[in-house]
Amino acid sequence: MAKKAVVSSSEAVCPSDPREDQTVQPTAQTAALNPLAEAANAALAKDSPVVLDLLSERGKRFFFPARGILAQGAEAKQKATTANATIGIATENGAPMHLASVNRYYSGLAPSEIYDYAPSYGRLDLRQAWQKKQQAETPSLAGHPTSLPVVTNALTQGLSLVGDLFLDPGDEALSSDLMWENYNLSWETRLGARISTYPFFDRKLTGFNITAFTQALAERKGRKLVVALNFPNNPSGYTPTKAEAGAIVNALIAAAQAGSKLVVVCDDAYYGMFYDPACETESLFGRLASAHENLLAVKVDGATKEEFVWGLRVGFLTFAIKNGTPAVYKALEDKTAGLVRATISNVSMPGQSIVLKALLDPAFRAQQAEKVAVLRRRAEITATECRRPEYTDCWDVYPFNSGYFMCLRIKGTAAETVRQELLAKHGVGAIALGQTELRIAFSCLTEAQIPAVFAAAATAVRAVRPA
Repeated sequence: MAKKAVVSSSEAVCPSDPREDQTVQPTAQTAALNPLAEAANAALAKDSPVVLDLLSERGKRFFFPARGILAQGAEAKQKATTANATIGIATENGAPMHLASVNRYYSGLAPSEIYDYAPSYGRLDLRQAWQKKQQAETPSLAGHPTSLPVVTNALTQGLSLVGDLFLDPGDEALSSDLMWENYNLSWETRLGARISTYPFFDRKLTGFNITAFTQALAERKGRKLVVALNFPNNPSGYTPTKAEAGAIVNALIAAAQAGSKLVVVCDDAYYGMFYDPACETESLFGRLASAHENLLAVKVDGATKEEFVWGLRVGFLTFAIKNGTPAVYKALEDKTAGLVRATISNVSMPGQSIVLKALLDPAFRAQQAEKVAVLRRRAEITATECRRPEYTDCWDVYPFNSGYFMCLRIKGTAAETVRQELLAKHGVGAIALGQTELRIAFSCLTEAQIPAVFAAAATAVRAVRPA
């Protein structure tokens, strides 16, 4: 069992029920900034004014309430040797009170690892372990300091927090045209920002469209811009080659040098699932972390896919910028934790505890590699089956070399029409995206199922395509 970390007052385990913070604040339109927000903003203004400029109005307002109930509870936890009447949980026999009917389903976790509130920042020992993992997997960081990862409710909340911190209504975010729909839901629908796109692949479908990406950055020269990079990509399953990755980094540096102020979001949801030696297997976060003073790199990652624990909902948000100081990173961590506190209070304690134990398990890496090998074999079979000559009249295949998915560009009819035909006549589920894209998740197909899926897809295309 991992040793329990010593937690500072600013990262204290939440000692109270989230509903106990009852301080009434004036409306955001009329209220002065909280002194803690002012202090964080002042630290950014001193050490990295670009980061302060990049923050949304909400991001500038936010802070972590480190001088209220949380701080008092943390102090009591250290000093209240007679009795601690600050904790917003019920205790019994020196541990969190719990029911046998619940506890019977946990094995290997102490009650404090299950039932206690977690800190809004996340468990400190888990954050440290995840940072160590990031550094080991990202040689390009080469000792460059980053923030300590803040634990999020998986990658969905991580991306949501990025929007809260950096996007005001009307602000622009740049993404490829092949993207996860939650970008739209979170950043456009929820926050009122707008997402502009560039074509992910070149016209011949040979690889990443670096020309379109570079042009999109040039067209926004000198402006604030949130740039989303999702590799391996959902829905296409493509990771840039090492050469393409280098070109992407160079394009971003050139944009920053030209005066653009960039938040570059490395959405690494499917990190580690690479099936082609040509893939860039290191997160671009490593090279972007120290790229330029006008470029804030944000890594959104998590255990969700990497540890095959989708339901545990444990993700991380990490920041880095050239010449970033501890004060800059503390300000960003505090603002992020404040947003977590204000929305969900904290991420599931048992989820965090299980992820930490897995990371520290000597067998973890070998077990993870075994599962990735299974997915690699499915991807190899998919690559053969989807490109059979007899299907060339039905679709083009987008390049794929990683992740969970691949995409077909349907010929002669709409992807949604094909999807419905597949489901109704063949009992095969797939996802229609846009007018022509049909996403196939080979991650959840057995090797035996894969040939039949593409045979059914071809039959469906021919059945619904106009004569």
